[in-house]
Amino acid sequence: MPLKKLNTTLSTLESHIENHTVLNAEVSKSNIGWHIDHSLKVINNVIIALQKSDPESFKNNFSFLGKIFFTLGFFPRGKAKAPEYVQPPEVILKEDLISQLQQAKTNINSIANLDKNAYFKHPIFGYINKKRVATFLALHTNHHLKIMEDILKK
Repeated sequence: MPLKKLNTTLSTLESHIENHTVLNAEVSKSNIGWHIDHSLKVINNVIIALQKSDPESFKNNFSFLGKIFFTLGFFPRGKAKAPEYVQPPEVILKEDLISQLQQAKTNINSIANLDKNAYFKHPIFGYINKKRVATFLALHTNHHLKIMEDILKK
C-alpha cells in the first residue's frame, strides 16, 4: 500500500510540472519548480542510498520525532533546511524535471526488490529502512505538494 500511495503522490507531482515557474513569495520564497525538483532529488537520492546500503549495518534507531511525524502524517513547515545535495539548481528547466521524474519512477519500482533492511540515514529520524521509506517519501512529497497548492491558490 505505501508504494501505491507514493506512486499516486508522484503522479500529482508530475501534474504540477506545467506550473513550474509559478511563484508566490507570500507562501514560499521558492517557485513550484524548486519544490518539484527538491522532492524528486529527495526521492532519487534516498532510493539510491537504499540500493547502496549494507543491510547488515542497519540499526533500528528510528527517532521519537520520526514516530510522531509518521503518526501525524505530515511534516511542519519552515522547521528544516534541505541538505545541500538535494538543493535545486539556480535555474530549473522543465526538461530536467521530466528527466528526474522518469528516474524517480524507475527508482520507486526498484524498492520492492530491496532487502528489508536496506536503509538510508536521515539527519533527524535516524535509519529509515525499506518498510518505512515509501511512507517517508510520500509524507515528504505531500509536504511540498501542499506548499505548491498554496502557491497556486493565491
